Amino acid sequence: MDDSRQAQRVRRHLRKISFLSGLRDLASLRETNLQYSKDEGRFRAKTPSSAKAQNLRTMTRKLSLFSLSSIALIAATVAHAAGPKIEQIGAYADSAASDALKKSLDVKGWRVSLDDGAYCDLWFGSSVVTGKTDQSGAVYTSLGESALVGVITFAKATTDFRGQSVKPGSYTLRYALHPADGNHMGISRIRDFLVMLPVAMDPNPDAKFKFEELAKMSTKVTGTNHPGVLSLVQLDSAPAAPKVAADESNHIVISAAIKSQSGAVMPIAIVIKGHAEQ
Repeated sequence: MDDSRQAQRVRRHLRKISFLSGLRDLASLRETNLQYSKDEGRFRAKTPSSAKAQNLRTMTRKLSLFSLSSIALIAATVAHAAGPKIEQIGAYADSAASDALKKSLDVKGWRVSLDDGAYCDLWFGSSVVTGKTDQSGAVYTSLGESALVGVITFAKATTDFRGQSVKPGSYTLRYALHPADGNHMGISRIRDFLVMLPVAMDPNPDAKFKFEELAKMSTKVTGTNHPGVLSLVQLDSAPAAPKVAADESNHIVISAAIKSQSGAVMPIAIVIKGHAEQ
């Protein structure tokens, strides 16, 4: 559920509580109704019958309990929509993937859930190929060209960072830099991103691809002339365990530490949901 719908739901509950509080106050006033005494020349409280007073007290208690229940419901709803969640899962076991690909991944994965349930599962490579680039705008300069970073499985249809439709399924994630040309200006603050390939098309984790090859193969993911991509985000230090959160652009970002072939730990952050503002 998005923020606007959540806010509307909370406002409806608050209006209901306000209305019920008004009814309770009205019941209290009726219980202490006033009548004019000619003998005394003033108004005095009218004493209701015992049965009527009991009914009014019962009504007041019910309204109070209903108001408390509504408040509890609002609290539970807000807690449920507190943000994305992450949990550890087992090894990758998709039958469409090669044994070599499965063995190249960590034995544990990570499931990201949003307000409407499971969104994706992600497995990082157990030892990612390193490289060296000095190209302008690159941040992940230690990742090798087309290096396999991991595998992602989407539980339901979604979109990539360009806003292109992506079907449910499993995709390898390979590192690339988007071209420094006018067609890619403003897509992201940095040039680093991950190209998605269907796992059945990428059986060899050690394979190396040129950018043009990656882009062409990835069109199978989107069904367009453009590859399916997930943007990377600059991360200064690696968290002790993978984390997921929404950033200032409301992108859902997973942050983690990956290991290189030399055993060095590298921080990485991936936009798994959300697209570029163009």
